[in-house]
Amino acid sequence: MDRIDLFRVFARVVECANFTRAADTLGLPRSSVSAAIQELEGRIGARLLHRTTRKVSPTQDGAALYERCLRLIADVEETENLFRQTSVGPGGMLRVDVPGRIGRLIIAPALPDFLASYPKIDITLSLTDRTIDLVEEGVDCVLRVGKPHDSGMIARPIGDLPLINVASPCYLSRHGTPCTPGDMTAHQVVHYASPSSGRIAPWEWLDGETVRTLSTQGRVSVNSAEAYIACCLAGLGLIQIPAYDVQQHLRAGELIEVMPDYRAAPMPMNLLYPHRQHLSRRVQVFADWLDALLKGQLAGNSSGRK
Repeated sequence: MDRIDLFRVFARVVECANFTRAADTLGLPRSSVSAAIQELEGRIGARLLHRTTRKVSPTQDGAALYERCLRLIADVEETENLFRQTSVGPGGMLRVDVPGRIGRLIIAPALPDFLASYPKIDITLSLTDRTIDLVEEGVDCVLRVGKPHDSGMIARPIGDLPLINVASPCYLSRHGTPCTPGDMTAHQVVHYASPSSGRIAPWEWLDGETVRTLSTQGRVSVNSAEAYIACCLAGLGLIQIPAYDVQQHLRAGELIEVMPDYRAAPMPMNLLYPHRQHLSRRVQVFADWLDALLKGQLAGNSSGRK
């Protein structure tokens, strides 16, 4: 390996804290990763990693080298990309993770246009509603809804996701239509539990600039958007859902918006990528495309009081 490749391998081992995981994300045999670290330690003349059966961590010298490696790798990638974008354009494999329904309903149908515009970029698109570790799973960027909590990530704001309150006609015919949050004591909701933490999301609405919440009753809890909508369609209770998610059901009369003046605050969306990685040209063009796509698709779903 050349020196910059050795630096890349070393940085990935530090970030994964494990030789096997680092090898998997790099697409290399574990033996090659181990040999690269040995070669780098020989060149540097210092021990760079503490090795145990469970974890790998940098030594004091390793930590200092790691910070320098990040800057060097970023400089090299930036220099390479300056020439690529003026000659053949951005290229390579782009690994992206997005929420399931956003990916299925919005991103996947629009991908042909992106691929036509950037013929040298290939995409691996994973659709998940759980929080993933970008470094361990070898993902270049991830779209997340809600306030980001990844301290080691760089976040690019993509916009806000409007939320609405909906119920099925059969539910409303049996229980009546709530007009204000005060009416919710007489109603059932479908509880949504976070796939990552299991925490039940509270019922929320905006009162001016203040977010209000209340306790609700419901007999069913789910941990996926698909199940959340399906239970609402079945008449099991009210839900708060991104407006884009149920546009088809609203148009078909299968769901009805209720309490339009008491919507929850819009949820922020961010594209996250690892801090170690200078924003590559292929990630940059994808981020610009995704920003324009989502803002265009979601603008029509944000009518009414926010």
